[in-house]
Amino acid sequence: MTTHLDPQTLAHLQTWQGRSETLEDLITPAPLRALSATLDRDDPLPAAGTELPALWHWLYFLPHHRQSEIGPDGHAKRGGFLPPVPLPRRMWAGGRLQWHAPLRVGDALKRVSTIQSVTHKSGRTGDLLFVLVKHEVHNADGLCLTEEHDIVYRPAAQPGDPMPAPVAAASMVGQGAPLVQSGGNSELWQRDIAPDDVLLFRYSALTFNGHRIHYDRTYVTDVEGYPGLIVHGPLIATLLVDLVRRHTNRPIQRFEFKALRPTFECGDQRILRVNGQPQADGNQVRLWAQDHEGWLTMQATAELG
Repeated sequence: MTTHLDPQTLAHLQTWQGRSETLEDLITPAPLRALSATLDRDDPLPAAGTELPALWHWLYFLPHHRQSEIGPDGHAKRGGFLPPVPLPRRMWAGGRLQWHAPLRVGDALKRVSTIQSVTHKSGRTGDLLFVLVKHEVHNADGLCLTEEHDIVYRPAAQPGDPMPAPVAAASMVGQGAPLVQSGGNSELWQRDIAPDDVLLFRYSALTFNGHRIHYDRTYVTDVEGYPGLIVHGPLIATLLVDLVRRHTNRPIQRFEFKALRPTFECGDQRILRVNGQPQADGNQVRLWAQDHEGWLTMQATAELG
């Protein structure tokens, strides 16, 4: 089982820097209806011209690998556009997005993706490889969205591996310059979600994500060594943005998020809590997610238009 990358392998992987691919897709309404239901929203039915909420473009440009091309973890076998990193764990670590113009139902889209960097670091449990991918999404009128996507590859878990110290989510309250209402109480948005296996399955189906860590409890516990099904990082980011939408109609122009700790499904009635705190400038919202033990699992910032 690979835990270290030799210099020759690393040099080969770094030849992927600068590689690019272009995909095309059409924004259709059916995935929007399905995600709205999955997020427990009562949205009007989308029609031609309906604007996509922030992050809902992740329902498009989906991977369509043939079944014979799928690896044992449910992901496509390594290689192709992304480098064939031999480390077994692959995770969406975070990203940064900027919207230049709305995406709407009926738009024909083109996405140009480029591997910006392939960076090696040594971690406590072995080598880490970080791949930065830049996506640029265009419609007929030009560039609509720029997205930087952070992917991290790491070794499989081993007994006795050191674990980073968790951070209490409560420490996030009041950081920065929160908006102060009359009476001296800072505004705090919160919503609790039960991330059960049905929610995870529906999101996997919507994003055509075959990664077994999100729906195969035997695989994720026996092979990858986790205590339960893992909640998708993009789903948590989407729930953070959805929290903003539940409190303001202002559009999100920029969004940045970082995954800090895995969140596991609620086989024992676990709860995922998403939090938001508007800042004093009126244009930013600090966001974070916490698990059932109160540990910080994701932090983010949304800049409003």
